[in-house]
Amino acid sequence: MPSQTVKAPTITCPTCGKTNKVPAASEGRPRCGNCKDPLPWIVDAEERDFAEVAEQADPLVVVDLWATWCGPCRMVSPALEQVARELAGEIKLVKVDIDRNPRLAQRFEVQAVPTLLILDKGELVARRAGAAPAGTLRSWVGQVMTGRDSKKG
Repeated sequence: MPSQTVKAPTITCPTCGKTNKVPAASEGRPRCGNCKDPLPWIVDAEERDFAEVAEQADPLVVVDLWATWCGPCRMVSPALEQVARELAGEIKLVKVDIDRNPRLAQRFEVQAVPTLLILDKGELVARRAGAAPAGTLRSWVGQVMTGRDSKKG
């Protein structure tokens, strides 16, 4: 059961255009209440809810460790959101402001921002630093997903 501290942002369905409240943490994967298509799962997390929001999620979780003052972070954010929309139902994008959450930055040994992580049920399975275009990020996530699927088979 999600905690009361976890937010529920509003996401517009890319298929039908209806708005949906999508909890930052929940079981399963979000679907549009109207057309039932998968929704992009893009949320913010903080130290107090990171375990619930990111580490307990079922789909692969792409974590964006960023800072407000970072130019490359502002460039990569729309690219990551595009990837989250393209892979709706398959990944969850969790954004963490490292200045507001220094313990998470320390825990993941962030040396440069943006730092991107991929978690599989809380386990760190991939990491990269720096901005990249959406196609490069999509390919990186796709390689991790392919490796995950081959382990299940």
